[in-house]
Amino acid sequence: ANGHRVMTVAPRYDQYKDAWDTGVAIEVKVGYITEKIRFFHCYKRGVDRVFIDHPMFLEKVWGKTGSKIYGPTTGTDYEDNQLRFSMLCQAALEAPRILNLNSCEYFSGPYGEDVVFIANDWHTALLPCYLKSMYKSKGMYETAKVAYCIHNIAYQGRFSFSDFSLLNLPDAFRSSFDFIDG
Repeated sequence: ANGHRVMTVAPRYDQYKDAWDTGVAIEVKVGYITEKIRFFHCYKRGVDRVFIDHPMFLEKVWGKTGSKIYGPTTGTDYEDNQLRFSMLCQAALEAPRILNLNSCEYFSGPYGEDVVFIANDWHTALLPCYLKSMYKSKGMYETAKVAYCIHNIAYQGRFSFSDFSLLNLPDAFRSSFDFIDG
């Protein structure tokens, strides 16, 4: 409404009848392997809505999980959540740079690197870490900023500290992830 170009990025948990396959696919390192993801897109109410397509997201809805997207029961995480949301964060960082979106008469093409990322809850908490380690360290996204919002502090996405290596972050970040529950 104020003239800003806005994009949301979310996992593709469903088919979303209005979203179309952009034909853009990238590879991201998830744990010890490289995964191929695709971007779906729709434009609604002045917002580019981008969905990250990968079986690790869709299977949580269409598979044997009974539509429980974060864990098999309330308060329990799926064992692959840190990998799934690592994938989401990496894809969210790529979307503004590579998606050629011509959704409205005022804006066209990629968003570029002069952006503000709004990361919400633990699912996107790796985004600022990847921004700093993978992009800013290489002279990319130099002016990009991050606002981190906590919607529900009860859910923190805690995982075994031994899984840190699966996040593909520099060892210098390791101490930032050590949490002692007091």
